[in-house]
Amino acid sequence: MLTNYYFDYTRTMEISTAVSRLSALAHPTRLETYRLLIKAGPEGLPAGRIAELTGSLPNTLSSNLSSLSGAGLVQSRREGRSIIYSANFGAMSELLAFLVEDCCNGAPEICAPISDTLSRVACCHPEPA
Repeated sequence: MLTNYYFDYTRTMEISTAVSRLSALAHPTRLETYRLLIKAGPEGLPAGRIAELTGSLPNTLSSNLSSLSGAGLVQSRREGRSIIYSANFGAMSELLAFLVEDCCNGAPEICAPISDTLSRVACCHPEPA
């Protein structure tokens, strides 16, 4: 079996998921929306409030939330007549872990700033359900 990273079939899904999530974030308004939802925490925000805070038109926001949701970065729930959106913290944790999995070829002093940042914010994120 080939062990070259690019030919290892077991990593194909991880790569496609990472690309999907990074692509969803590679737009200014989607990134702003996602960061807003991260700040809101697990309680999330109603779509109308997100539109208000980001200055998005409802149809544009809907499209952006759909992209984030399709990538697994955002989840939604209905509360009465409102749809509440929240960040999927587990999905972002998986993406960050994927990105730094082979960090610096085993030289921890190079990755220390990344590790410090991840450790500092780890306490703020709820455990995945």
